[in-house]
Amino acid sequence: MRILLTGGSGTVGKEVLTLLTQKADFEIIVFDVDTKKSRAVYKNYHDKITVIYGDITQVESVEKACKLIDVVIHLAAIIPPLADENPTLAHEVNVIGTKNIILSLEKFSPKAFLLYSSSVSVYGDRLEDHLIKVTDKIEPSEGDEYGKTKIETERLIQESQLNWTIFRLSAIMGFNNHKVSGLMFHMPLATRMEITTPLDTARAFVNGISHKAALNHNIFNLGGGEKCQLTYEAFLTRNFEITGLGALTFPPKAFAEKNFHCGYYADGNDLEGILHFRKATLESYFLDLKASIPTAQRVMTKLFSPIIKKYLTSLSEPLKAMKEKDEVLINRFFKQ
Repeated sequence: MRILLTGGSGTVGKEVLTLLTQKADFEIIVFDVDTKKSRAVYKNYHDKITVIYGDITQVESVEKACKLIDVVIHLAAIIPPLADENPTLAHEVNVIGTKNIILSLEKFSPKAFLLYSSSVSVYGDRLEDHLIKVTDKIEPSEGDEYGKTKIETERLIQESQLNWTIFRLSAIMGFNNHKVSGLMFHMPLATRMEITTPLDTARAFVNGISHKAALNHNIFNLGGGEKCQLTYEAFLTRNFEITGLGALTFPPKAFAEKNFHCGYYADGNDLEGILHFRKATLESYFLDLKASIPTAQRVMTKLFSPIIKKYLTSLSEPLKAMKEKDEVLINRFFKQ
């Protein structure tokens, strides 16, 4: 079976690649942009995969990877904060790039099965109604360019001639996939969130290869389940304690009060019942996080925590909006 993987050098992609290469009956083709990062990832698999470097926004480039393909796991995307900072790039890669994948598959591999990675962001703000189902209205929050691209791309996939499934991923929480940015202050502390580890997410995609009939032409919410649910405030509090940053002490109005996304998947067990991908829990996640941080690093973080928190506070767009009396952003971030 010929498997095409896009975005294999990303957080989830690397886990997918590891799982795929453990399958003896797969021929793995990876399509990705040529960077030092991607080459560093793929050199570890040089004898197990075929890498095709190219530009997903150029259909001629994509066509090279889409010939005689049986299954596509499409993960390549521009994600926040870059997606919100550069919406043009996000649209080119996320929407036009996926359109190129679809057109190329329809031309060269019309029987291919496409597994697509979408996002909880398509549901928008769910503070008042945190239980989310696939059948709920999709409407991204104001300013969420990433969510907009996912909605547009989902439509393209559903209108295609391919066999497909769409997984709307919850908050994917690895240890190295979140760079420090002001985005952390966009999510209200009261937000209910359901995390999924990169490995569990990857397992869902790889297990999906052998369950195409049950998945075909269906959309699913992919989350870690009840054992991976908590509030954003509780999540940050435990992270700060484990990393050495101490208590979650930030000025009032540092965090937004509305207009983000996340919630609990009320129908998340539907996908788990088919693919049986969940292994992690909140407790295992935090234990693994603690084990990943060297003692010396934790001690240094604790020592410099006041400086680190001051720097983090400087990244808060909601707080900056209040200080500058920016009415547009105040209306976006805060309840009136």
